Amino acid sequence: MIFSETIKLALLGVTHLFSVGQAGFLVKSQSGQTLGIDLYLSKCVEPVEGHDGYHRLMPQIVEPKELNLDVVIATHFHRDHFDIDAMADLMSNGKTRLFCAYDCVEDVRRLGLDSSRVTYVKPGDHHKVGDFEIRFIRSDHGEGAPLEVGVIVTVDGKNILEVGDTSLHLDWKEEYLSAGPLDVLIAPINGAYGNLNEQEQVDLTKLLQPKLTVPCHFGMFASHGGNPGLWRELILQQIPAQKYKIFTMGESIQF
Repeated sequence: MIFSETIKLALLGVTHLFSVGQAGFLVKSQSGQTLGIDLYLSKCVEPVEGHDGYHRLMPQIVEPKELNLDVVIATHFHRDHFDIDAMADLMSNGKTRLFCAYDCVEDVRRLGLDSSRVTYVKPGDHHKVGDFEIRFIRSDHGEGAPLEVGVIVTVDGKNILEVGDTSLHLDWKEEYLSAGPLDVLIAPINGAYGNLNEQEQVDLTKLLQPKLTVPCHFGMFASHGGNPGLWRELILQQIPAQKYKIFTMGESIQF
């Protein structure tokens, strides 16, 4: 598919951030190394949930085997974050390293993934893989995923925070900024299943003052909610100087 070629051809010497929809993002470093977070690439959620509220509404833009990634991160076991129909293909190249929450253990075993390339993580863990420094922090998805983690990726001197599926915790500011000021904040706006809603994402942006704020977790499923138009209005009304980006699938920025 074209998207995989777009990643390959992305210019070296700059840092790239790509969106693959839902809470999924890819980072390409200046030297060309790649890292994916919470990639939902298949249609595996609807059969698990058993109703059309989880029918995939966004197109599938890439086949997992086409992504020759260095690192994959799954913040928790929910199927739109740990894609059970894509993960084996993502790991099939023999080099990709998977960092995932401890609630992914059974899926890793069932899929027969190479355990030597799988690392289970908890808040406070810190790993360096090639161009990527990865810090795992707290995330609060409630009783549905108590072992979930958030993640701070430092690459090319830039800090990207992906908070995971979480409720609002303004008291976690020190942890969110533990790697330094943020270049990019990625946080949900759907307001379902304990996640931040549009206003809460804005409140977190006010607190952390990233150079760029990015909403996620909208548009993929009818049952998830999330209104990027409302979120944009709130940003413009409350913090008009804040830079923001609402991604379409497959779109990228350089920074």
